[in-house]
Amino acid sequence: MSTLPLDRLFRIDGRLAVVTGGNSGLGRMMAITMAEAGADVAVVARDAARLAEVETEIRAHGRRAWAFGADLSRREEVERVIASIRDAAGSPDILVCAAAINERPPMQALEPDVWDRTLRVNLDAPYLFARAFAPEMARRGWGRLVNMASLQSVRSFNNSGVYGVSKAGIAQLTRVLAEAWSKHGVTSNAIAPGFFETPMTRAVFSDPAKAQAVAARTMIGRNGAIDDVRGMIAFLASPASDYVTGQVLFLDGGFSAG
Repeated sequence: MSTLPLDRLFRIDGRLAVVTGGNSGLGRMMAITMAEAGADVAVVARDAARLAEVETEIRAHGRRAWAFGADLSRREEVERVIASIRDAAGSPDILVCAAAINERPPMQALEPDVWDRTLRVNLDAPYLFARAFAPEMARRGWGRLVNMASLQSVRSFNNSGVYGVSKAGIAQLTRVLAEAWSKHGVTSNAIAPGFFETPMTRAVFSDPAKAQAVAARTMIGRNGAIDDVRGMIAFLASPASDYVTGQVLFLDGGFSAG
């Protein structure tokens, strides 16, 4: 096994990355980071207008970019966008599944349609993307599967029951994908963010007292900044993480360790 120079260890030049949920928040930053590290990037999300902005940012880094609008709560849409990615960009080397929804009903009022929709976006879609692309990565002998877990993968929060169920499922999906594919050069890991100010966390960050309360529960003493995800995704998507698989890595300022 050859040793890469340190300045190449985090490079992914010539790779193709697919990032779902790449139009905002952490997903957007991860898509841009993939381009900074040398990858061409296909971004999937529901908001077509914001996708165009991300596509422009990726190209500003000198990389090729594709934007695909899709409603990942519909299986036929997932299958359509997988086919579209193959036709337009090719088969990816790196798959980052960041798309998620959290409608926040209290568990006592959770309706079956919200349960189904949340699991389809947060758990079914990552499975379907990995099912499509992991075998192709394995045939080439290298690949990266990166899922987005959560603090709620390991603990519950109020008004977020089905979201927590989906993220607990993501943690286990990450492990079973690692068991299935790691011997073929395809690693599978997940990032579990703490509290970051994103469209999904408006319920917390719209209330300064709530935002400060969760910041106080971290060991660092602050909530996450969007830039904080750059180092972790660059690590997990690159040769630097060759011997890391089946892990859920918490990016939470020590919240989960307290």
